[in-house]
Formats: sequence, C-alpha cells, structure tokens
Amino acid sequence: MTADQKPASDWQELLRIAQGSPLVIERVRIPGKQITIEGQFTLPELARLSIDDQVFVAAFIRSHGTIKDMEQTFGVSYPTIKARLNRISSQLEFVETNPAPSRSEVLDRLNSGEISAADAISALEALK
Repeated sequence: MTADQKPASDWQELLRIAQGSPLVIERVRIPGKQITIEGQFTLPELARLSIDDQVFVAAFIRSHGTIKDMEQTFGVSYPTIKARLNRISSQLEFVETNPAPSRSEVLDRLNSGEISAADAISALEALK
C-alpha cells in the first residue's frame, strides 16, 4: 500500500474474502443502545455490489451523475461508462416510489373522508 492509499475498511475486507459469494449477517449490535439482535440478515443491495462497483457508484454520485466527469476520472469513453452503469443497474432492484394504494388503504381514505365514494370506486376498480 502506498502512502496515498487508504487502508481497506472491514467491509471491503469482508467482500474481498467472500470473492463474490453472498454474505449473511447473523448478529447485529447497536452499542449506544445496548441492543444485540441475532438472526439472518441480508445485506442492502448496494452493499452486495463488488468493491469496484461500489467505488464506481460513489464516484458517479460525487460527479452528480456527469458522465463527462466519470470519463475523466476513470480514463474511459462514454460508451464504457454507460455500459458499466447499465451492468450495475441490472444488479439492483428498483423500488416503486409511487405504488398503487391497497384496497384497505383506499377504504381507510374513504372512511376518513379524504376521498369521495366516487374516487374510492375508481381507485378500487383500478386495482383489478
């Protein structure tokens, strides 16, 4: 390691040892709260990316999504950056940010007077 390199974090070391194999966390401790939970926990999606891909995503965020900056940072072309972004995004499951309400949510909104009966009927029909 050269003087300008940071030592690998514990997290990076775990990923290096795992060599792409899945990790299962079995114990979580929150020292400030004196809480320990045991079970089987999966890692968040971003933590499941390879270290190289995590560095790439962090650089992308730091560049505010500017591919031109990414080209300069990594010394590669636009198509190479786009291909890597596409490959990484294919590994991530995207969360619906505006999901359709459930039947019970529509009925709760009707019951509380937030929506009219006509709106509730329309919303329930859209769920079919």
